Amino acid sequence: MTDGAGALAPRATGLRFARPRTRSREFALLAIVAVALAVGSASLAATRRIVGTDPGPDPGFFADGLALAWYVGALFAAHLVLVLSGRRTDQVLLPTVGMLGGISLLLMERLPQTLAGGLGLGRTQLVWLVISIGLVAVIGAVVRSDAWLRLYKYSWAALGVAILLVTFVFGHDVNGQRLTLSIGPVSGQPSEVIKILLVIFLAGYLSENRPLLIEESTRLGPLRLPPLPYLAPMIAMWAIALSIVIVQKDLGAALLFFVVFLLLLYVATARASFVILGLIALLVGGTILYQLLPHVRVRVDIWLDPFATASGNGYQVVQALHAFARGGLLGTGLGAGLPVVGGVLPIPALHTDFPFAALGEELGLIGILGILGLYLVVIERGLRIAASAADDFRAILAAGLSLIVGVQAFIIAAGNLKLIPLTGITLPFISYGGSSLLASGVVIGLLLALSDREADAPPMTAAGRRWLRRRDRAASR
Repeated sequence: MTDGAGALAPRATGLRFARPRTRSREFALLAIVAVALAVGSASLAATRRIVGTDPGPDPGFFADGLALAWYVGALFAAHLVLVLSGRRTDQVLLPTVGMLGGISLLLMERLPQTLAGGLGLGRTQLVWLVISIGLVAVIGAVVRSDAWLRLYKYSWAALGVAILLVTFVFGHDVNGQRLTLSIGPVSGQPSEVIKILLVIFLAGYLSENRPLLIEESTRLGPLRLPPLPYLAPMIAMWAIALSIVIVQKDLGAALLFFVVFLLLLYVATARASFVILGLIALLVGGTILYQLLPHVRVRVDIWLDPFATASGNGYQVVQALHAFARGGLLGTGLGAGLPVVGGVLPIPALHTDFPFAALGEELGLIGILGILGLYLVVIERGLRIAASAADDFRAILAAGLSLIVGVQAFIIAAGNLKLIPLTGITLPFISYGGSSLLASGVVIGLLLALSDREADAPPMTAAGRRWLRRRDRAASR
């Protein structure tokens, strides 16, 4: 299914590699990342010797620095791939996500290794991190055409809805939420893929109809409403996806999708009224869901007063707040926090839903501000790529991809800090889990591919040509 919106750029065919191009800025930043991670690993090892903590039955792989060596080697291998590709792509994204992944590796090394079966928590996370970094490099080097994204926007949206339906029918529950789909021995959270497909659809639809969305509007008092004929298909597909997510009780993904949708609508139209209407709809919808759905009511009640159920539903939030309090300004130091109390984790989902609290305890306020700063760098680079994009589709897609990472990080951080109701989404590049790391790798890889400064602008879309004709006719009257 195609929509005729856009075409291949003249140079965007095949898998051609240009002459190798040095990336000195990226290399220097990766060297800084390697030194920082080495210092962190040495600090963790020293604390472990002093305190006597033991991450699991086989800490030698980490104690010898092999895990860190493999990870740093993967980062520089990715750098070499990008050098050989000869593309003029962004040189800050890889070191930034490399630092986030390194922090994740140190955290998983520090936690009990029995939290994950098979290879153990740290080794399993290392495998997924290396694969994720590989995806960043391969996609950033090989993907030179965006036609396969822009021409099939409805197909991508339909695929996303289909995956959600399959998850709802065949998935299995985790903590009361039907989030996980298993295919043989492999399992994952399909919402990680859905968010990428959704942004691709929104970028395609908004770029095709952007001139009409800006010029055409219906006034309702002080607000200018979007033209419904152009927004109705997008709102319909959005409502279908959102309703399925709500039925699955995956409120974190629902919030992420809605916020990214509003931000992209503003990026495409610069209409603050659209965002205001969206926020009003969010408040109204949230109030209705609070009254109708018990799991929504529980989440909100925990947020309002977690200490009322400190030994029950509010236990994790209370323990997270205690972890931040113990960390203070500078933190207790890597390895000097409280990974276990009485042989169990103080926060049951520490490695998936609450890694920000664990890092807040051991790195302190300064450390978590630094981590949030890394996510801000990802957003800044994505918006910079969007601002210099050759056409509207690439601009909106780049903005959307960077906002996926940034908004998701700030939602989970705010939930850990009790600023908003707790959600079950992951912290990109830090939380344990293969599906999250793979999806994040695809996002950053696409951002790298879109940042190529030698890409040519594709022809104008059909909607853009119609808008120009209407403008010319109006000017001639």
